[in-house]
Amino acid sequence: MVTVHFVKWDTSLDLMKEANCLYDAAGTFDCVEKGDLVAVKLHVGELGNPYYVQPFFVHDIIRRVKEAGGKPFLTDANTYYQAQRNNAYDHMVTALTNGFNMAPFIVADGLRGENYKIVKTKGILNKIEVAGAIAEADAMIVVSHNKGHELSGFGGAIKNLGMGCASRAGKLRQHRTVGLEIDESKCIGCGKCKEACPMSLPEIFGGKARNISPLCMRCPFCAEACPTGAIKLVDKENICRALASAAYGVLSTFKNKKVSYVSFAKDITQYCDCLPSPGKVVMNDVGIFASDSPVSIDGAFLKMSNYKLFNDAYQVDCMLQVRESRVLGIQGDVKPKIQKIS
Repeated sequence: MVTVHFVKWDTSLDLMKEANCLYDAAGTFDCVEKGDLVAVKLHVGELGNPYYVQPFFVHDIIRRVKEAGGKPFLTDANTYYQAQRNNAYDHMVTALTNGFNMAPFIVADGLRGENYKIVKTKGILNKIEVAGAIAEADAMIVVSHNKGHELSGFGGAIKNLGMGCASRAGKLRQHRTVGLEIDESKCIGCGKCKEACPMSLPEIFGGKARNISPLCMRCPFCAEACPTGAIKLVDKENICRALASAAYGVLSTFKNKKVSYVSFAKDITQYCDCLPSPGKVVMNDVGIFASDSPVSIDGAFLKMSNYKLFNDAYQVDCMLQVRESRVLGIQGDVKPKIQKIS
């Protein structure tokens, strides 16, 4: 059984010191060898979002990678949707603005998402576009912030791998596993869906809305804007399977034991860090987790949190992406042993 090491979020303690004890116990930097180019995969937070991982923790991770002989760089792939991080220039500006200046920030899939490697995977996807800088790295430290997500229920290490390490094309591939239906009997042709869509993809024909564009990423904006409830997303659980499938593909680009995981279960919000308005903090702070398995580290968070709150809110089983990852062969335990570091 894989052991996940854990430090409780207790601000009466020196959490920086506690985090370093955690890394030592978990062997977080054992994946780093002298001369390795080490991707420190994180989410820098959408501009205006106050709830991403605090930069001083990431700064300390960079320090430890250097001490282990590695050459660390911060990285994330561009977003598919039209926001502040959908190209390398704006993405890097956001990273600097939000305090991530302690190592080079390399946008993993290039200026406009053109840099990726197509790799075979298994599960609901048969291939995935892995961002180039991640596919070419020697080792990786995956730094995640646990929070809610409207499609997948929650986001943690598996989502950080599957969605976060994929290029824009790979992100669209995963999102397109979700379906979208429009009930014409309810549609009044008001055009609110088109107004709400960042890419203006829905069209009005004969007084009815339709969306047949292959560019649609199945975000919930059009459905939320529809005044009659004519639009709905279907087969939402497929995104959880796609995350697992993509995560498997990403990990296939690394040698064994070359990826470690650190997850921060603090400021656990309703929505993703991709939004400037992530909603309310809906759970108490839990702590910091460290493991060499994405399955186990996400399983540990769910084991210690009231994740059914997310299940009920989004009608998605948070455990699905964890179970599916294990079924596909990603190492770890869905219900791991958790070792508290005092």
